[in-house]
Amino acid sequence: MTRPNLDRFIAGWRGPALAALLTLIAGLPGLLLLPPLDRDEARFAQASSQMLESGDFVDIRYQDQPRWKKPVGIHWMQAAVVGTISDPADRAIQPYRIPSLLGAMLAAWAIAWLSGVALGQRAGFLAGAILGTTFLLSTEAGIAKTDAMLCGLTTLALAAMGRIYLSVRNGENTERAHKLLFWLAVGLSILIKGPIGPMVILLTMVSLSIWDRDIRWIGRLGWGWGLPVLALIIGPWAIAITIATDGGFWRQALGGDLAPKLVGAHESHGAPFGTYLALAPILLFPATLLLPAAVATAWKQRQASIIRFAVCWLVPAWLVFELAPTKLAHYTLPTFGALAILMAAALTQPLSRFTRWSGAALGLLVAVAISFIVLYGLTEFGRSTAQTWANVTIVCLVMAAAIGGFMLVNRAAVTAVLAAICFGVIGHAALAGTLRQLKPLSVAPQLVEKMKLAGVLPAQGRLPGPIAITGFHEPSFVFLTGRETQLTDGQGAAKALAEGRPVVVEARDDRAFRTALAELGGSGRAVGEVRGHNYSNGEDVRLTIYSPITSEPQDSPRP
Repeated sequence: MTRPNLDRFIAGWRGPALAALLTLIAGLPGLLLLPPLDRDEARFAQASSQMLESGDFVDIRYQDQPRWKKPVGIHWMQAAVVGTISDPADRAIQPYRIPSLLGAMLAAWAIAWLSGVALGQRAGFLAGAILGTTFLLSTEAGIAKTDAMLCGLTTLALAAMGRIYLSVRNGENTERAHKLLFWLAVGLSILIKGPIGPMVILLTMVSLSIWDRDIRWIGRLGWGWGLPVLALIIGPWAIAITIATDGGFWRQALGGDLAPKLVGAHESHGAPFGTYLALAPILLFPATLLLPAAVATAWKQRQASIIRFAVCWLVPAWLVFELAPTKLAHYTLPTFGALAILMAAALTQPLSRFTRWSGAALGLLVAVAISFIVLYGLTEFGRSTAQTWANVTIVCLVMAAAIGGFMLVNRAAVTAVLAAICFGVIGHAALAGTLRQLKPLSVAPQLVEKMKLAGVLPAQGRLPGPIAITGFHEPSFVFLTGRETQLTDGQGAAKALAEGRPVVVEARDDRAFRTALAELGGSGRAVGEVRGHNYSNGEDVRLTIYSPITSEPQDSPRP
């Protein structure tokens, strides 16, 4: 396809739409293939499930405990999807992940929309494609948490703000639709993850005004009606949750969750300054080969309005994330749109020899590093079924870096990026397949499957619930077995078995369980065992499933 034909193909609305479609393709394999993740994802999904089950869409609960860490937005979105196309009783994780996939698509669309106006339609499409296919965003697109949707809404707000900023800089009239998009996105981002989105937006606004020595453009954002719109979006739920929890939500969310992350390494998630910089080449793959060119473009073209806007979006927020003691890999995701702009801008001009060769080398280094990680996972936790997936993963990642790097070195930068994206998307899909086949890491799904085969799941109607489990108290098991699941110790499991309920006992609790069961005069039999690795705490587990002997024979269990 010639370049003029390509330009016609991505002209107008088609470029952003195609970038969003590519993001859908990149994120869908993870959404479909990955089992429920043990902690954060399962907590979010279970809380959303309980909203549908209880009919309480204000207070956020995980089992009987309040979950007052994040606002309600993602739970409403997940509940809306599940209530429309699924049912909480199905215990399927995929519908809960759809809002994340939509958030990732929104981010790619928004950055292509902004970049297409500032850099041209081809660069706009490439910016959206680069962002939507990064390893971090396409991974978060398949996980039922807040981060992909936060990225989408924050990127949309900044894209709308960027359109207003560029209009003022060019002496053009600002459009009311852009202002409305800005305020809607800001309000919804607050409902998703509180102050994070507004923080990135405010830092961009302040640093840009200081650099320009001009604040007049800020007055064109439509504050007079924008702030009331913001209040209408967040006000009703803020009032309702304050009344419902007697202010407890705000004390827990701000004092128990946000503040500890700002003053220390919350929940052992600490890392030194520079961690995000070191992780960036991996998290941005397969667009890693453009990182040196993006840095060079940010410096050389810093007088251009769109480059200045991207730098002010990226640098201050990135520094704040680096300075915060608590660090998780996805925290910098709301800044990736700025990097995509800088990478796309680099493609609009010839690249220097240094940026081409260093980008090719960096991409290949990352591909090799990820390949070694895949090999380690295959060696430690893989079965024969995982080998094919792992081979495809490694080959595609290396091809993305090798072919992309070769073309980049030979001055075919746009073709290099497109080739890297194509192989990178296939490699990412194969990686999701590889992870699915690492069975020792999927402890909760294995437990549920064994209990089904033994016919002891309460949902099968043979035994009363709830299930009692010791040792392995991960939310993924609660999500798969229901709200009433009893997380207990050896004595609690013995009591549950004596009551005629199924139990799961971790090897470390076996002695206490047997002692307590003998004291109670109860009895049971082992009907299955699961051995695996709890990646949330780094410990191996051996879990035995027990059924009371008073239950019907198990020689022909129901499926």
